[in-house]
Amino acid sequence: MTSSFLRKSGVVFGAFLVATFIIGVAGALQSPTLSRFLSFEVGADPRLVGAFYSINALASIIGSYLLAKYSDNKGDRRKIVIFCCLMGLANSLTFAFSRNYYVLITLGVFFAALASAAMPQIFAMAREYAEKSGRNAVAFNSLIRAQLSLAWVIGPPLSFALAIKYGFTIMYLCAMSMFIISMIVVAIYLPPIEKKVISSFTANELAVANQSIFTNRNVMCLLISTIFMWTANMMYIIDMPIYVETVLHLSDSLPGGLMGLAAGIEIPIMIIAGYLVPVFGKRNLFFIAIICGILFYIGMILFKDSTMLYVLQLFNGLFIGIVANIGIIYFQDLLPTRMGVASTLFNNGIICSVILAGIIQGFVSQAYGHEVIYWIGLVMVTISFLFCALVKK
Repeated sequence: MTSSFLRKSGVVFGAFLVATFIIGVAGALQSPTLSRFLSFEVGADPRLVGAFYSINALASIIGSYLLAKYSDNKGDRRKIVIFCCLMGLANSLTFAFSRNYYVLITLGVFFAALASAAMPQIFAMAREYAEKSGRNAVAFNSLIRAQLSLAWVIGPPLSFALAIKYGFTIMYLCAMSMFIISMIVVAIYLPPIEKKVISSFTANELAVANQSIFTNRNVMCLLISTIFMWTANMMYIIDMPIYVETVLHLSDSLPGGLMGLAAGIEIPIMIIAGYLVPVFGKRNLFFIAIICGILFYIGMILFKDSTMLYVLQLFNGLFIGIVANIGIIYFQDLLPTRMGVASTLFNNGIICSVILAGIIQGFVSQAYGHEVIYWIGLVMVTISFLFCALVKK
């Protein structure tokens, strides 16, 4: 019986990894080339491209949050993930065969908003499965989160290769095939997972966990901390390639090398951090990560040569690798009866950060220069540290 359980447990674990990776690749195929698609295939001007990104992000926040609330109340997460993949399939088909901007910003965005809930629901399922099967929930999440990062290492270059060599229709059809495979894996290999029994919580825990997220001080402080740290990171990602070339006058291939090195550091850090939680605790690891982030932005302000920029990626990788993994678990711990909402809050915090980073970077770099971006990033990460300190143990 024990060997049978282990085999079954291994299959489910493998299915989580495969589903996360394939859904991640599907998203990583579509996002990097979206601006190019809208500009060259659809013929949208820069204002329409910017409007598309903003509306798409806002719709994703709303759609994923509504599905999260439904899933926590009465939904079967497995069926919801399959539904989200089906919406991703419909979105891919819409983009593959339509070049009408207004069709894409209405029908396409609607499908994308519902598809965006897939990944938070996967993480919520994984947490519930880990607790039910007696696994180390944080380490289990770490391995799954690493699959998503790996998907984003592979997806973007594959996206550009497919779009440039074969065209956008083929690229979107490839994304569609990923969603089909994901639906099959989830439907066949992931079991229905019962939510945690309410009676296992104390009355005080239930009262705190079930209060509105807007009145839950811990949740709001962690959300604000998350938004500040991710906004700083997104500003860096947007600005750094331009800063390196136009201000530092370094090689135009350097930004790719810096991002690749950071991604390569992040993946093992995510996995290692999961096993360090019992030693240091989630809160302390968060502090360590944010301190690494502060050191990274200080370094970006002080150092101008390529060697030191490569060295700084160690701090960048530690910063993002830890918060990307531990952050979602931290939210789930604060909302133990609402895993879907908790996972979605973390995800939506990142989406909000993308919107804010784009606005701030565009305005500030044009008005005051690129160097100011890294001072703002330093201030934001410091504020993130202060809000994280307000979250009780």
